[in-house]
Amino acid sequence: MQSPHDPYDPYVRVRGAREHNLKGVDVDVPRDVLAVFTGVSGSGKSSLAFGTVYAEAQRRYFESVAPYARRLIHQVGAPKVGEITGLPPAVSLQQRRSAPTSRSSVGTLTNLSNSLRMLFSRAGDYPPGAERLDSDAFSPNTAAGACPECHGLGQVHRTTEELLVPDPSLSIREGAIAAWPGAWQGKNLRDILDTLGYDVDRPWCELPAAQREWILFTDEQPIVTVHPVRDADRIQRPYQGTYMSARRYVMKTFSDTKSPTLRAKAERFLTSAPCPVCGGSRLRPEALAVTFGGRTIAELAALPLTDLAGLLDGATETARVLTDDLKSRIAPVAELGLGYLSLDRATPTLSAGELQRLRLATQLRSGLFGVVYVLDEPSAGLHPADTEALLAVLDRLKTAGNSVFVVEHHLEVVRGADWLVDVGPGAGEHGGRVLYSGPVAELASVEESATARYLFDEAPGPAREVREPHGWLKVGPVTRHNLRGVTAEFPLGTFTAVTGVSGSGKSTLIGELTEDLAGVGRLVRVDQRPIGRTPRSNLATYTGLFDVVRKVFAATDAARERGYGVGRFSFNVAGGRCETCQGEGFVSVELLFLPSTYAPCPDCAGARYNPETLRVTYRGRNIAEVLDLTVEDAAAFFADTPGAARSLGTLLDVGLGYLRLGQPATELSGGEAQRIKLASELQRGRRAHTLYLLDEPTTGLHPADVEVLMDRLHGLVDAGHTVVVVEHDMTVVAEADWVIDLGPGGGDRGGHVVAVGPPQRVARAAGSATAPYLARVMP
Repeated sequence: MQSPHDPYDPYVRVRGAREHNLKGVDVDVPRDVLAVFTGVSGSGKSSLAFGTVYAEAQRRYFESVAPYARRLIHQVGAPKVGEITGLPPAVSLQQRRSAPTSRSSVGTLTNLSNSLRMLFSRAGDYPPGAERLDSDAFSPNTAAGACPECHGLGQVHRTTEELLVPDPSLSIREGAIAAWPGAWQGKNLRDILDTLGYDVDRPWCELPAAQREWILFTDEQPIVTVHPVRDADRIQRPYQGTYMSARRYVMKTFSDTKSPTLRAKAERFLTSAPCPVCGGSRLRPEALAVTFGGRTIAELAALPLTDLAGLLDGATETARVLTDDLKSRIAPVAELGLGYLSLDRATPTLSAGELQRLRLATQLRSGLFGVVYVLDEPSAGLHPADTEALLAVLDRLKTAGNSVFVVEHHLEVVRGADWLVDVGPGAGEHGGRVLYSGPVAELASVEESATARYLFDEAPGPAREVREPHGWLKVGPVTRHNLRGVTAEFPLGTFTAVTGVSGSGKSTLIGELTEDLAGVGRLVRVDQRPIGRTPRSNLATYTGLFDVVRKVFAATDAARERGYGVGRFSFNVAGGRCETCQGEGFVSVELLFLPSTYAPCPDCAGARYNPETLRVTYRGRNIAEVLDLTVEDAAAFFADTPGAARSLGTLLDVGLGYLRLGQPATELSGGEAQRIKLASELQRGRRAHTLYLLDEPTTGLHPADVEVLMDRLHGLVDAGHTVVVVEHDMTVVAEADWVIDLGPGGGDRGGHVVAVGPPQRVARAAGSATAPYLARVMP
């Protein structure tokens, strides 16, 4: 038997892992296998795979770099683990988004754009007499290639008088120019116009056209001496004021502001249109004059990747090396079911699952071996038909000499693993133990395991009685993205599932459901976008629970004695917060050429508040300790506080009892963010008929958690509301009253309604990619 410290030890051995809720975990996981980490949401599987194994591999990497970076990384702290042996270098493929911009695309993410630009530079057909261009000249993200009019964005923003002045019957003093800022700045612009001789009390529609044009659109910025009219008791002091037209103000705010609120307001007064110079292609005319196979680089970048690969087949001998490289890069992307994407598809429009699979496809080309790949639910957003291809890709990474550690809920992926680590048995404080580590089949004997119940019991659930609709919503004909004249009917008062392979048009179709449709009434769209972009935003602030908690603390005797109001207990304003970290609990650590990371604040150690505020306690806990409670613990702590109990009860109902109240939004998965939004909606109480739209609500959920969520959604329908979900989980689809299946494929091969009706009917539909998988789980 090999020693645990043998340099050739075939196991990664973890000893004493205590990260987050892990309770001193010891576990051995073999190398060079596909190992899956399972357990209910919040059980600690991600803490083990990412927070411990991957974090320790990263820490060791940083130990090998320059002392400057090493000094900074010590501030971040090593994972709470006694020892890990046999650990190779690690590569993490998580679902968390970076901050993608409109310039980030499928092509830039996969490096396919580089190869295509090289092809045009070296083997493109140039106009007679044109000199050859460098590959940078074919990129909209460089000065050499970007269209000078739109700066490589493909869109230009314009504004009109109708947008800037929605009610022309008002005078300028009455607020006719809606695009102007409020408060003093807007009054300043009005006073400048008055000083310049414009009638600010005359209705806008009665002003001469030339004056209206100058006020809204001039590029001039005259400076005048303004004598403001003040109240009698205020000082009348003249000042130099600079005029800025409404258009100039809106464009400057839209392009320069760091405030999402101000940017959103400015956007309301703008229209976007394809750039008139480049037609939306984003490139200079010189680059668009070069073709390959009779098409420009913009035309090829707009094609689905599978179509692009087909066009490269007939390349000349001189271009063969470059086209072969492109096709070999496209192949793994198509294999993972993403062949419907185009190179110019903007990254922000991709789902988290699509992003992760694109990164996975890129790794297949990297040629690395001897590393641990740690993946976060690679099956997210994947139709069952594509799961086999995913398993083949993971197997290929393993065959290349790597270890593949996957955090996963999809049972087909779990069944395809070589090794299984089951964490649990519950979430939060009720989890954090390794229940089993070994071959998949032997998990069946572990009675505590929630995973075992679903993994080995494949008997369909009881048949649910199909509800009768009390009306119908007709959508269409819809011609958008890959939908071409599609019409669909959604039953009201029922649970409807929209299915189909990735890229078939599901999200586009339900995006057409709006409050303007007859019969909708109130519409609530519950998506997986983050509830906040910084550690300052958290579960308590988003749900409104934090307002209740602060009032409770402000009402204590200790707070009253010190004169502390509600604001004292907010970490978002000066007063009670720690000023070193501005109430974030973390400070940003810059690592030169490496991505910046967060480190606990050196003064408050992550508590967010100053020592004086933390001296005020409620039932023996200060505000920081209350924020550190899990939802489940907080529900008991605030059981007799109605405002808090209602919020906490709905969070428990959607299976989020394991989350901490102050858990930063940056640590939440898309599925968790979606369920927080759903809980926020549920706590508002019953209202008139509401249409709930959810995009893949089971993403990131263990089958046990799916049951809890489904009970809540069916409860909404039983109360008279309508629920429409986009879903890949066939057990959820089988419980629906109505199914709309799109396809038959993705991208250009999708966009059609393939089957519609109750699940029993769709399960028998010919030509449906969903039907055979749905039939397997039907009662």
